[in-house]
Amino acid sequence: MSPAIITLLFLAFAIVMFVTEKIPLGLTSMIVCVGLVITKVLDVKTAFAGFIDSNVILFVAMFIVGGALFETGMANEVGGIVTKFAKSEKSLIIAIMVIVGLMSGVLSNTGTAAILIPVVIGIAAKSGFKRSRLLMPLVFAAAMGGNLSLIGAPGNMIAQSTLEQVGLSFGFFEYAIVGLPILAVGILFYATIGFRLLPNHDTTDDGSVFDDTKDFSSVPQWKKTLSLVILVATLLGMIFEDQIGIKLCVTGCIGAILLILTGVISEKDALKSIDLKTIFLFGGTLSLASALKETGAGQMIADKVIGALGANPSPYVLTFVVLVLCCAMTNFMSNTATTALMAPICLSIAQGMGADPRAVLMACVIGGSCAYATPIGMPANTMVVGAGGYKFMDYVKSGLPLIFIALVVSMIVLPIAFPFYP
Repeated sequence: MSPAIITLLFLAFAIVMFVTEKIPLGLTSMIVCVGLVITKVLDVKTAFAGFIDSNVILFVAMFIVGGALFETGMANEVGGIVTKFAKSEKSLIIAIMVIVGLMSGVLSNTGTAAILIPVVIGIAAKSGFKRSRLLMPLVFAAAMGGNLSLIGAPGNMIAQSTLEQVGLSFGFFEYAIVGLPILAVGILFYATIGFRLLPNHDTTDDGSVFDDTKDFSSVPQWKKTLSLVILVATLLGMIFEDQIGIKLCVTGCIGAILLILTGVISEKDALKSIDLKTIFLFGGTLSLASALKETGAGQMIADKVIGALGANPSPYVLTFVVLVLCCAMTNFMSNTATTALMAPICLSIAQGMGADPRAVLMACVIGGSCAYATPIGMPANTMVVGAGGYKFMDYVKSGLPLIFIALVVSMIVLPIAFPFYP
């Protein structure tokens, strides 16, 4: 059996196990990871590379930074300030989605989510609303916001690099032509109809650092202040990543180290704040993404679908198929890997049709960002699994409608803004 077929079988197994949750999500990820090594699809180094991935390092660091904000009670205080302005659950969801969406337009999606997750949990604690209702809109807004600028998500830059090969490019805010309407309609959706689809779980912290019932009256004010100062400094470091030349994950690590060194959070509480379920789930599934790419299984899926369209497909049909295919793939591969795989294929098809490649590549980027329907679709989704008490089907129920919204908005805006034959 070829490595590509074995990879597709593991993908099918992962989908079934993730949907049914007969075994824990993290365990499913590890079975796939180890299975790919045993079947010699991947070597040990490649299969376990996900556990030293920069996003995993960022997770660990930001769990500690967020944990310090909780351990001192500062998250609850910030939450109290926010809830004075947004009284109802719906107004909170709108406020969170607007702030996160705009921030992730100029920041890393994952970095934005990582910074604001503890704040939103604090808001939930102070307002009395369930955190499971607030965290999912947060990560969805982070993903949608990534389509507001050239630097909003890695996939945007990949598409730009692909376009530059033929002497074309996207403007800095050109992605917002499609991304901003999707964000606006998405926020409107969760403030109305989608509000009923959000998970409604009672989360139990089991002694973790995210304990919103703890008494913080004995915590010194300097610890509270310093936890917030270091959080803000970490955020600024992420905003100016390019200027200071320090990667997001390293900036997060510096923040975490400073919090422990200054005694704001103890080593014990810092370790307790790290959600290992998230680490195993994300690190393990990255091996599947690597296998899809390295064995050509991902390429095989793409070629079969695109090939079924025939020699001269309709521009509208092609746009729709590219969107749907990228949407499907990105929920089981990383957004970046999906765009990297599909961008050259889309460029070749567009050139073969004599069409403007920008139209197809924009569809590729938008589709590649629609990772709303699974907890492994993007790092931010994975980060809130434990804190929100989410199951796989929570993402399907809440995120699938958002994919349909993105598809409809894209099919309306793309032909107008990026015509195939200008």
